Amino acid sequence: MRVIFMGTPDFAVPSLEKLLASGYEICAVYTQPDKPKGRGHKLQAPPVKELALQHGIPVFQPPTLRKEEIQEEIRGWCADVIVVVAYGKLLPKAVLDAPKLGCINVHGSLLPKYRGAAPIQWTVIHGDKTAGVTIMFMVEGLDTGDMLLKAETPVGPEETAGELFDRLKDLGADLLLTTLEQLETGTLSAIPQNEAEATLAPMLSKELSVIDWTRPAQELHDLIRGLNPWPSAYSFLDGKKLKLHASRVISETGAPGKAFVKNGKLCVYCGNDALELVEIQTENGKRMDGKSYLLGHPLQEGSCFENGSHA
Repeated sequence: MRVIFMGTPDFAVPSLEKLLASGYEICAVYTQPDKPKGRGHKLQAPPVKELALQHGIPVFQPPTLRKEEIQEEIRGWCADVIVVVAYGKLLPKAVLDAPKLGCINVHGSLLPKYRGAAPIQWTVIHGDKTAGVTIMFMVEGLDTGDMLLKAETPVGPEETAGELFDRLKDLGADLLLTTLEQLETGTLSAIPQNEAEATLAPMLSKELSVIDWTRPAQELHDLIRGLNPWPSAYSFLDGKKLKLHASRVISETGAPGKAFVKNGKLCVYCGNDALELVEIQTENGKRMDGKSYLLGHPLQEGSCFENGSHA
């Protein structure tokens, strides 16, 4: 089976690795253009590009797929299927129609829930107990195609978006192989999505990161782990910015935003219950636990976290 693979970040790497290990003929890889990273703004290749080059696969990084010459090039590969995993671009109809068996997408949610760019993060932010991967046929529109196969997994109460991301990328890669086997044998069943159940998972923004301590502790705990590793939740304690990487809900009542110490640990009252701040980071500092922070920054009488608000 001749496959064009379209993907960009770490999430797509296991899928490409599994395809290569299973003997699929990857005729071309399409990925996003290299982007400047770090303080030196040095161009960095996407992880999918690095893997493809290691295996001698032709790599293409067009800024758009809407140009006719790009679409002609894609048709010229005479692919049986296009596999898309976190590519980061919508495919125009000419590309969707190019492969014989269609285009399939590995999506990090249990569709139709969480269509869009950040399904895994929103799964955690909303406190869902179950996550998963859906393989679907691609059509014009954002994650609206017929569903082919799904795989579910429980979400741990302390699990971060980054940790769930790492588990789902492997789950998706395994499910992709099963899907392609069934696609080849003609044994797949396509199930339309229920539009009434659709929810959106837009890209995360830094505006989400500021903590509103009047909200319930459980909601804030889910937000903190959903924004880990990026863009990270934060607040200001006595005027100094603290990134919040991990927390724990505790049963305590007090004025929202007021900091306090319990069993030597840094805690803060919320609108309902309170949070122990398990892992935090000062501006330009290293990550540390709450106990370590308090050693260098003992709380003053009336120490408070500033309240932010969410849209």
